[in-house]
Amino acid sequence: MIRISQLKLGVDHTKEDLLVKVSKLLRIPVAGMTSYEIIKQSVDARKKDAIRFIYTIDIETKDEESIVHRVKDANVTLAVKKEYQFPQCGTETLANRPVIVGSGPAGLFSAIMLARSGYRPLILERGEDVDKRQQSVDGFWNGGVLNPNSNVQFGEGGAGTFSDGKLNTLVKDPVMRNRKVLELFVEFGADPSILYVNKPHIGTDVLSRIVKNMREEIIRLGGEVRFNSLVTDILMKDGNVSGVMVNEREEIPVDTLILAIGHSARDTFHVLERRGVPMEAKAFAVGLRIQHPQEEINRSQYGKDAPEVLGAADYKLTHQCKSGRGIYTFCMCPGGYVVNASSEEGRLAVNGMSYHKRDGENANSALIVTVTPDDFDDDSPLAGIAYQRKLEEAAYQLGKGNIPIQLYGDFKNNCKSGTFGDVKPALKGGYEFTNMREILPDYISESIIEGVEAFEGKIRGFRRQDAILAGVESRTSSPVRITRDEAFESRIRGIYPCGEGAGYAGGITSAAMDGLKVAEAIASRYKSFSF
Repeated sequence: MIRISQLKLGVDHTKEDLLVKVSKLLRIPVAGMTSYEIIKQSVDARKKDAIRFIYTIDIETKDEESIVHRVKDANVTLAVKKEYQFPQCGTETLANRPVIVGSGPAGLFSAIMLARSGYRPLILERGEDVDKRQQSVDGFWNGGVLNPNSNVQFGEGGAGTFSDGKLNTLVKDPVMRNRKVLELFVEFGADPSILYVNKPHIGTDVLSRIVKNMREEIIRLGGEVRFNSLVTDILMKDGNVSGVMVNEREEIPVDTLILAIGHSARDTFHVLERRGVPMEAKAFAVGLRIQHPQEEINRSQYGKDAPEVLGAADYKLTHQCKSGRGIYTFCMCPGGYVVNASSEEGRLAVNGMSYHKRDGENANSALIVTVTPDDFDDDSPLAGIAYQRKLEEAAYQLGKGNIPIQLYGDFKNNCKSGTFGDVKPALKGGYEFTNMREILPDYISESIIEGVEAFEGKIRGFRRQDAILAGVESRTSSPVRITRDEAFESRIRGIYPCGEGAGYAGGITSAAMDGLKVAEAIASRYKSFSF
């Protein structure tokens, strides 16, 4: 196989243009290529009047070694295709099928791999299936009552179901777990382009369909998925997990428990603390969401006459503040919405969400500032949760139960907003004009202002006075880490902390990859069940 890197073409090129360029570079006819596969596609927008796609592409043909030797180009090399390998089943016997708590990416991807190897896993999900969950969330956004167990944070698909559905990750991937995750997404309904575009995304509308397809496959293979099934206690015997209590009344025997609970499962964290499961507080980040016109972001990133094929532009910005704290943009949603992502009564949190087409009027992203255990009120493992709750309670009170919003200029001047400027809101849920300086610690507010002013140097118009802020963004990552050993197992044997809530991931893809890791650990140790 021949791998070609740094292959550059204009954004309006055709498939034939790509193949002709490869043909000329390798000096072979197009018909002489047995097959080709695009490995990566990225955008080079440094010259706004000459934006190009950059490709990495694999070619199969005859006499590959001699072709590479003849071409003598550093960007043309021989390559060997790597594929993900799930381990062979182990030799220890399981008395009970694996139980997975949570149906977010970590839970679903561990379940699908175990189901395909004959383990017939049981998923316990506190929320509703994705269709009923959508109805509950829409009802809440339209003024209805919050369902504490089925909302933007909880339910089939996890918190990522109501997000932009980004699939990029910075996790190193020598064994091709990232690729396997993307392949599974495609198998269950995602566009195949996610396998090679530089910043793949699915969108909340497509992701909802995918998680349903995955659930149906798990069931077809002998697994089971139970909704409205909140784990209210974890039972132990002689230092090992022995069972779980569901909805305070049903006991299920367990000897292998995957905790893929998500970072908002605060009640479950309290159960774990009470039962002596080792945990520790960890750093995370908090702040606000900011909205700008998407057209303005497109113009800054791609130029005045941006080609339509590029779609809605994104950005990723960081700044080191004078105080030593870092501020950065997070979960940027091109053409998206700011949503009420609350999961507890009397507390309010926001998140960002985009549909697959990303065709909304506004871009939004979180402006978040790093906080560490040194900022918390005590040194308990759950001190970060208390920190989050304090901010969310203040946000709920300030917004009178609605999303608190404020124009950036008013935030900078420490005064309440009363009207919009030229930027109109793109929100899911009611809103209330406020002064959010009243709920944030000064070190957060000052860092946000310093960051926005600095980001103006990278994106023109970022500090526009009528940009809309919304808060509070507090669920960026888990404030807790459930400790585990090199075999992915807790000190309480049989418990496998997994995914973002356990503190081992930071997004859909990395959580799904962690789900694969835990499934591998269980499969390599235990025999599967025969059907």
